[in-house]
Amino acid sequence: MPRFFIETTKSVSTLPTNSRPKFFAFGIPDYTNLGDQAVSLASRKYIETEFPEFQYIEILEDDNDAGIEAVEKIITSQDVVSFVGGGNMGSLYTEHESARRKVFSTFVNNLTISFPQSIHFEETDFGHKQQQLSQAAYSRNPHLFLIARDAQSYHRMQTTFSNHVLFTPDMVLYMKAEDFHFQRSGALFALRRDGEKVVDDTLVESMKHLLDKPQRSIIQTDTVLDTVDHITPMTREKLFQQELELFAHQEMIITDRWHAMVFSVLTGTPCLLFGNSYGKGKHAYIDWLEHIDWIDYTDETDLTRLKAIIDRLIGTPKHDFDLRPDFGQLHQLIARHLKTIS
Repeated sequence: MPRFFIETTKSVSTLPTNSRPKFFAFGIPDYTNLGDQAVSLASRKYIETEFPEFQYIEILEDDNDAGIEAVEKIITSQDVVSFVGGGNMGSLYTEHESARRKVFSTFVNNLTISFPQSIHFEETDFGHKQQQLSQAAYSRNPHLFLIARDAQSYHRMQTTFSNHVLFTPDMVLYMKAEDFHFQRSGALFALRRDGEKVVDDTLVESMKHLLDKPQRSIIQTDTVLDTVDHITPMTREKLFQQELELFAHQEMIITDRWHAMVFSVLTGTPCLLFGNSYGKGKHAYIDWLEHIDWIDYTDETDLTRLKAIIDRLIGTPKHDFDLRPDFGQLHQLIARHLKTIS
């Protein structure tokens, strides 16, 4: 039986049939990647803040097929269908891509939104086959809008698919920055342990020695939690807040995780981002965050140069920023839909 999260305090097994327009959010993760969890949290906050007319309903990705069947029974023309952003459209994570295809190719008569994400189909026979499967599924939906969160993905989506393509920041950048007023005393290495990892372990150890000094703790972790087995809409905000507090205690973040950089932005924490296997963090940084002075992206491996970058970031004062106007294309899309049903 599928679980639907109309509220974030409980799940229900039946969908509402009132006259209020619905915003069905498919693909909601229950795994422990806090970056992806933050995307789902931010997406809900975005719709509930900007478009309170909608009743926002989250459907876990594990319940995808049963959720599709249930939604099909009650959906009307005023409703919007979406699939969670923040991950990777492409051949790297085929279970997510398969779920995405099913949603897009099912609700072909409704406004369908693929929330902001990156795209990467590998240049292999397998990657080409996966791309063809996605092209076939996506093309069935004339009301599908793909949203890219970086310029590289924007151009790739345009050349790969015949659907509408928009350009908007990662949803977590809709969140407001917080000042926790903590005494900063640590250096946090938030590093991947998956197939996207490219940062050399020897370089990591050298940077740890570089940052090691009395009264500064060195922690290595990941934004994928191993302290819990599952995260749902009922538990994610508390865990997200705890992660922000961890970041806000640090003098410096070293990471190859895009969302670790985003958490650093939200907490005013100096951060140096390294690349992953296909460049999503680099391009998103250039597009949306290059103007924020206490964070930076690098491919540098020379320790002397890295020390200069780190010292500069630690000594940089914080300043105001506001990325909410950059969500204009997404806002206009949903606002137009509301006008047609009013």
